[in-house]
Amino acid sequence: MSSSANMSERFNPEKNLADMGLSLPAETPAPIGAFSNTRQVGNLLYVSGQGPVTDSGEYLTGKVGADVSVAQANEHAKLVGMNILSAVKTHCGSLDKVTSVVKLLGMVNATPEFSQHPAVIDGCSSLLHKVFGAKGIHARSAFGVASLPNQITVEIEAIFEIED
Repeated sequence: MSSSANMSERFNPEKNLADMGLSLPAETPAPIGAFSNTRQVGNLLYVSGQGPVTDSGEYLTGKVGADVSVAQANEHAKLVGMNILSAVKTHCGSLDKVTSVVKLLGMVNATPEFSQHPAVIDGCSSLLHKVFGAKGIHARSAFGVASLPNQITVEIEAIFEIED
């Protein structure tokens, strides 16, 4: 058996989610503007910025560093990661099509003095690493912004490499 076959057996993304007690949202949150959740170019899949939107459609809002703690925002970023994975699965049909997580761009709706942006976005990064194993380790940028759409706490966009 080839080493790539062994990797896919060891790192079954959807089984890993289930083993963590997580399930993807029934539907990816709909875009709030004139754009698509995903766009594929070659073997790269670009996922538009996703926010912390619950299955019931509730936006998790607030200003990190004032209304929302780092720990709460980290959980919000994990929820964003679930919404990103939902968009990927909707596009690809299966998370098994992901060959690597390339890059994340994380924005935190934060107070001017807030400085723990990486700790917030780690909620998403850690989830992707647990779901995909070594294929989930990615490049990343994380920074604070004065506001985000609908006053959400976190917005993250992602780039994945997928099978042709």
